[in-house]
Amino acid sequence: MSEVQTPQAAPSNKGPKDILGHPQGLFYLFFAELWERFSFYGMRALLTLYMVQVIFEALTERDFATAAVYASYGSLVYASTVIGGRISDKILGMRRSIFLGGILMAIGHFVLAIENDIAFFLALSFIIAGNGFFKPNISTFVGTLYEDGDTRKDSGFTIFYMGINIGGWVAPLLCGWLAAEYGWHYGFGLAGIGMLAGLLFFWSGIRKGVFGDRGLPPSEEVINKKVLGIKQSVLIPILAFASAPGIAFLLSSYKSIGTEGSFFEEMNLVNVIFYALGVFILLYLAFILFKASVDERKKLFVAILITVFMTIFWGFHELSGSVITLFAARNVELSLMTAAQTNSLNSMFIIILAIPISLMWTSLAKKKRNPRTPYKFGMGLLFAGISFYVLAISGTSANEDGLVPFAYLLLMYFLLSVGELFMSPVGLSKITDLSPKRIVAFMMGVWFLSSAFAFQVVGFIGKQLAIESTDADVGGFDTLTVYTDGFMLIAQYSIGAGLIVLIASPLIKRLMGNVH
Repeated sequence: MSEVQTPQAAPSNKGPKDILGHPQGLFYLFFAELWERFSFYGMRALLTLYMVQVIFEALTERDFATAAVYASYGSLVYASTVIGGRISDKILGMRRSIFLGGILMAIGHFVLAIENDIAFFLALSFIIAGNGFFKPNISTFVGTLYEDGDTRKDSGFTIFYMGINIGGWVAPLLCGWLAAEYGWHYGFGLAGIGMLAGLLFFWSGIRKGVFGDRGLPPSEEVINKKVLGIKQSVLIPILAFASAPGIAFLLSSYKSIGTEGSFFEEMNLVNVIFYALGVFILLYLAFILFKASVDERKKLFVAILITVFMTIFWGFHELSGSVITLFAARNVELSLMTAAQTNSLNSMFIIILAIPISLMWTSLAKKKRNPRTPYKFGMGLLFAGISFYVLAISGTSANEDGLVPFAYLLLMYFLLSVGELFMSPVGLSKITDLSPKRIVAFMMGVWFLSSAFAFQVVGFIGKQLAIESTDADVGGFDTLTVYTDGFMLIAQYSIGAGLIVLIASPLIKRLMGNVH
């Protein structure tokens, strides 16, 4: 999400202050992001289980309600980055945005430690608002540390993203353990402490001057401009805090607004908002395609296809925090870790596989056999489909209690992580390469919103696989059948989409022209 921003040019940082050949500032940002991701993924690992076992415990359709809220939360979290990124660009600058976002997120995590329904929805709202300011700016800040053309930039981002995955790996293990041993509020509280630790690292870097003059507001005139008699530097934080009740209302409106048999039968307010937004984006894209030149139209069409493919992939991938966590809790033999802790497996495999797969692409490129983007996307969707097929057939090895061996879940996450590494690193850069310069910012916004729409897919699937029960020990073959049948359908759709992409790859290559 970093490219929502327009980084300012940075002077060279080569010299005695470098650490391991990189600017000092990189390592302060590395630890700030590590701890922020620690807080985010630590909370996410507990979120679905907390809703099922505490917030909606008394509801027969608690899985349905959980799926609806989880999807709304995920969609709004990613959509907020587009708004926060623009505010940072135009008014606050990256430093102020990161601090504001971090404070809001820390408040959200600590409020989440209060076991109360109203506090729960308010907490998620603060995290959504905070993520919108924090997430799109911290990554962009890394880019400002390097001059244009600096060959260290790619490896700098590799180091930075390793921090993301370290946070995503460790957090579910620790927060999950605390929640299981001492209670939910300890797990959520640790996530909040992680967020504060990230802010302290960032503040320490500013205090030591390692960022120079980077990340400041566009101008003092802009930041001090008064709106309604209040400086924008003060007004924006006020509005950010004030937005929490409104977001909480949207999250708490998880019940369907339509009658049985109607188009809106399973839709809530957030679903309707995103459907309307999706229609607007499609109509605007159609208008852009109509106005574009023939060559632009070809490349833009591919950019739209890539975005759609990525939305499908993330829609299946993000089930890890919802349906797959419930599957692990109810139908997997867990001895080494809890269901919440299984959320660490994806990041663990990303850490293990990232360098080998990167080296594989480099080696293939030297031999002029590096697959072009459509082939990588097709393979990524195939790997995702196979990973769900593994879960779908796991039922054949279930014991008398309907529990399947942990090895199936481990293999599933391994394959899904391979698919992620085939798709995620290349998608973003191709959007910028394929989009006409005059609308590249808009296309970047569409790309980031695709993750928000992916959570609508997550919610839809979660509702279809919802178990109706108030039994705290729900599980066994009844739930196993529901989950494995659902995983088989997901596998078929993902494998089918992957095969379509692979078959169409020669045509897509021609449309892409010289873009690799």
